[in-house]
Amino acid sequence: MILFRYILKAHLLPFLFGVIVLISVFLLQFFMKFADRLIGKGLETMVILKLVTYNLAWMIVLVVPMAVLVGTLMAFGSMAQNNEIAILKATGVSLYKMIIPPLLASILIAFLLIQFNNHVYPNANHAARVLAQDISKKKPTLSLVPGVFSQEVSKYSILVREIDKNTNDLLDLTIYDNTDSRYLNVITANRGRLYFAKALDKLIMDLWDGEIHTSETNNSVPYRKVLFEKHKIVMNADQFTFKETSPGTKRRGDRELSAYAMLTIVDSLNILRAGYHSDFNDKYNKHILSPINDENSKTDQTYSNDRIVLLKVEDHVRTARNMLKSTVRKITYNNKSVNKYWVEIHKKYSLPVACIVFILIGAPLGTMTRKGGFGVAAGISLIFFMIYWTFLIGGEKLADRNLLSPFWGMWSANICLGLLGIYLTVKSAKERVTINFDVFLKVIPKRFRTFKEADENN
Repeated sequence: MILFRYILKAHLLPFLFGVIVLISVFLLQFFMKFADRLIGKGLETMVILKLVTYNLAWMIVLVVPMAVLVGTLMAFGSMAQNNEIAILKATGVSLYKMIIPPLLASILIAFLLIQFNNHVYPNANHAARVLAQDISKKKPTLSLVPGVFSQEVSKYSILVREIDKNTNDLLDLTIYDNTDSRYLNVITANRGRLYFAKALDKLIMDLWDGEIHTSETNNSVPYRKVLFEKHKIVMNADQFTFKETSPGTKRRGDRELSAYAMLTIVDSLNILRAGYHSDFNDKYNKHILSPINDENSKTDQTYSNDRIVLLKVEDHVRTARNMLKSTVRKITYNNKSVNKYWVEIHKKYSLPVACIVFILIGAPLGTMTRKGGFGVAAGISLIFFMIYWTFLIGGEKLADRNLLSPFWGMWSANICLGLLGIYLTVKSAKERVTINFDVFLKVIPKRFRTFKEADENN
């Protein structure tokens, strides 16, 4: 029991370190991707923190299996480097027994990650999508350029010829009001001031010393001119303010649902598909196998009986072909939708199970490399991450196109790497195998290689 606690303790810090480093990398990528969508929007800090928090969900789903592999490589590599693995083997503790504590811990992590994928991740993913859409709808604060018409406010064209830098007053304005399509309203003023209402949902413009010219759009004869000393225009400013939509008010995608909810949808789609197949068979029997009804075929002076029968055959075939093509399209779309949901269902379980697979990969490789540094662990992990994601992404694409079963598309990576991990574990348990990195020294220039060799000798 003391040995198990010691091995788990050796895994804990490298695992947490891997989680922090990998999440930092994903956050950096996230900010680089969304920086242009957030900068200049005038968003509150809390809104940005909400967006980051919601997006942490998908990062955790990807990071935890990676951190398990990094932590396992670092822990077993450090133990091998300090000859702890050799000492434990000499006392009769096999590698199989050493793997038991991290393997049990990985099973617990996989179980918790499955619960996270079904209860937390869908809601967070949906909330992140809704919030990102709300942010994208928000325009930056209205900016008026002297001498240039601004059409940022819906249904208004505003021309300001000069702006007082001291008071921010707008001078010599011309405004085209298109709120009512039946009338053409042109407003001119010597001075004006623009500001938001307290609720930030309206844009208010106070005008002084101006005129309002009004005429009908299709008839210029009725014409009205109004002089004013002070006039106020209230404009809609929804596009300049941020309003957060409730996450429950929008339809959810496949990555925003739990496995149980997607299974319910798949059952409904299967019922629809059964109806499509039945409809296809009925149409096939009715329009293809049934004889042409020519009771109404009558001889005409223009056309012969053969000509009339031929026209009826062509019309019959054309109708049958269109009806069958429509049904086939429905069945094809239904199959793609079912496969898409099954891919997401399997993914919710295959990614957590990867934690167990990476223990089987990391433990023997850690003992073989005999190096517990983060650089070696990150380098080896990167290779297996690339292999895993190649299998996963390729399998998802093939499954979505109905070229591969969703099960094999999502589980092939776990199966292949799991078998490889079992093979490496058995080989490492039976004999002492060491991976030599000296071949990579050939890539390093000799002057740097000399310093490196000297450091290692010291």
